[in-house]
Amino acid sequence: MAAKTKKPLTPKTSTATGRKKASGKARLISSKVAYKGKVFSVLSETVEEPGGGGVNTRDVIRHNGSIVILAIDESKDAADPEIILERQYRHAAGQFLLELPAGRIEPGEAPLTAAKREMIEETGYRAKRWSHLTKYFASPGFLGETMSIYLARDIREGAANPEADEKIEVIRMRLSQVLAMIAADKIHDGKTMIGVMFLEAERRAGRL
Repeated sequence: MAAKTKKPLTPKTSTATGRKKASGKARLISSKVAYKGKVFSVLSETVEEPGGGGVNTRDVIRHNGSIVILAIDESKDAADPEIILERQYRHAAGQFLLELPAGRIEPGEAPLTAAKREMIEETGYRAKRWSHLTKYFASPGFLGETMSIYLARDIREGAANPEADEKIEVIRMRLSQVLAMIAADKIHDGKTMIGVMFLEAERRAGRL
């Protein structure tokens, strides 16, 4: 009798209408502080993860969250506004970076309050109109930090008051120039790329 030939198994593909998506939060089994600094803490946590993820130990950086300020000046050309940028040295990156102003949210501080404070401290600019653009996780594989991007409009200049270790050069640049630099791989800061490209998408869609 001839042996039966087994048919190859076809991998099952999950669809939106198929299997129910896993949801919920992990169950924390234990948590130990491995490092505590001024800006963030590193925790080693054992958790039971939802969706059949099992029990795992995760090293996580806990951070209070940050804000990003996308300040634009539409007074000269509303079709191609100027964006307020900063150039400063970033030791972790080992280079000078061109980026949007940003900073951490202090404990108990509202994100919008933090955005207004940081813009004044780092650039000296104030704004009459503020709106929230988006919020994202900077690197969710190990970092709990969220970054909220705020659009600041009707801006005016003022005196900056940066922290002692902040050596910041404030630069004004046209939106079209910034987009061209992103396309040419000349801007390497993630929050700046996300903020500027989100702004451009909103403008093209007629929502701004």
